[in-house]
Amino acid sequence: MCGGPAHLITVDREVGLTVVVHPGENMVNAAGPVLAVVGATGAVGKVILSVLPLYRYQWSEVRLCAEDADVGRTFLVAGEELTVRPLDEDFFVGVDVALFDLPPAVTPRWVEHAVSQGVTVIDNSVTYRRHDGVPLIVPEVNSEEIVNRPRRIIANPGATVMTMIDALGALHKGWGLQSLVVTSFQAASGLGRQGITRLLDEIDAVAGHRDLAQHPGDIRRLIEHEVGAESCFPAPLALNVIPFVGDYYGDGWTSEEAKIRDETRKILGLPDLKVMATCVRVPVISSHSISVHATFSRPIELDRARRALLEAPMVVLLDDPEQREFPTPVDVVGADPRFIGRLRQSPDYPRSLDFFISGDNLRKGAGLNMLQTAELLARELSAGSDAE
Repeated sequence: MCGGPAHLITVDREVGLTVVVHPGENMVNAAGPVLAVVGATGAVGKVILSVLPLYRYQWSEVRLCAEDADVGRTFLVAGEELTVRPLDEDFFVGVDVALFDLPPAVTPRWVEHAVSQGVTVIDNSVTYRRHDGVPLIVPEVNSEEIVNRPRRIIANPGATVMTMIDALGALHKGWGLQSLVVTSFQAASGLGRQGITRLLDEIDAVAGHRDLAQHPGDIRRLIEHEVGAESCFPAPLALNVIPFVGDYYGDGWTSEEAKIRDETRKILGLPDLKVMATCVRVPVISSHSISVHATFSRPIELDRARRALLEAPMVVLLDDPEQREFPTPVDVVGADPRFIGRLRQSPDYPRSLDFFISGDNLRKGAGLNMLQTAELLARELSAGSDAE
């Protein structure tokens, strides 16, 4: 992008997402491919739009579509007013790359249709992540796998795995990851707008009641009375934590815990990696955190591990225990990198490291990673056009 005075562009006042860009004559590549954002008004879609000004110059056109209730809404992106269109078969005509963030129940229909029209799809749902022939891409870790997409579908990893995978990838390159024991602390926005809304409603219900948490079930009864028993969470989340994220998977595991195991193995190319995960929902709006115990094939020195993490892309060390410096969700929300603290090693485990890591689950955990993957495709498509 060209230089010039920076302009602050507000993408959507409802969520207050903003981004600083440097506009210039080359903000749009007239000969570039066409990008579509499918599900543009959801929690992830809005983050995509907030980051898109930094990537807009690669695309000749950007199209938005969403559910019927949002059709006709307009968004200002890099000085361009974009109108939300209906999701129908005609929407994909002429599109080269589409970013999908739709409910899993409707994802396959529209992904398969888009692919049939020659579109390359980057899908954020769980639908294709375990499928053979569908790469699971994190550009800083396994960008070389993007060419292996015989079905024209690329899967975006889950936000929980995305929180830790850059750090694990850097450490694996140096010492060979053998096993992983993690506990996640996942924000309400992992369930999108409904999760955010439900948590805020529950907070409103309990606010000012200083006599709560004195008797079994008193918080649950108050929330069910004030907000209703029907919830996207399996238990009250305000003033509480829930050690169950996702659906029941079998053998005591939840689907979210199985995703951590399977997706980490696939991204790192370690099909036999030993993984144990416990996923916990916490009363945080946005930003997931994970406590990680990682074991490697050979002894790892703490100073060398620290150096590797300092050099890793999208990873920031915030680790000074004497000064009480460590990452928390409220301090990292809205930022692109993942932040590591509490980095330590037990003398009893010379091949293991422990650390705590936090990252915004809607930015690099979803929307930003999709745009970075799309950037790789845009370069590939543009190079193909130049060759012709």
